[in-house]
Amino acid sequence: MLQIWCPPAYENGPSETNATLEFAVNSLEVENILIIGHSCCCGIRALMSMQDEVDSGSFIRNWVIVGTNSKQSTKAAASNLSFDQQSTHCEKESINCSLLNLLTYPWIEERVKKGVLSLHGGYYDFVYCTFEKWTLDYKESIMDGKNRVVVKDRSFWC
Repeated sequence: MLQIWCPPAYENGPSETNATLEFAVNSLEVENILIIGHSCCCGIRALMSMQDEVDSGSFIRNWVIVGTNSKQSTKAAASNLSFDQQSTHCEKESINCSLLNLLTYPWIEERVKKGVLSLHGGYYDFVYCTFEKWTLDYKESIMDGKNRVVVKDRSFWC
C-alpha cells in the first residue's frame, strides 16, 4: 500500500515511493497494486484550502503538491458543492490521478498492458465504515489519448 499521492515517474516525488514501486513490480513481480485513500483526509483538506501562491518552502505544500491535478479537476467538476463535499470528491479523484500516474512508470505500464499487473483504487470512509474498491480499465482509460480513469469491477462493502 502506498501513500495516497503517487507522483508521476521521474518527478521529484519521494524516492522511497519510486524505489518501492520498482522493487515490487520488477523484483517481486506483484500482480496487483492498490492505492487507498480515506475520508476526512487532512492532506486533501490542506490541499483544497491552500492558495496557489503559498510559500514554496512549506513542508505541507511540498507534501500535498502532487495532488494539484486532483484539486483542479475537483474545482472544475464540483465547484458548486460545499468545501466538505469538494474534499470528498478530491479524496477519490486523488486516487484516480495516482492510478494514472502509475502508468507513467514504464515498467508498470508494460506489465499492465500485458495483463500481468492490475491497478486498483480503494476508498475507506471512516464516518460510515464503508470500503469501495475499483479496478482501472487500462484499455478504456488510455483510449483517445485523454488519460482519464475508466473503472471496472467496482465493489462496495458496508
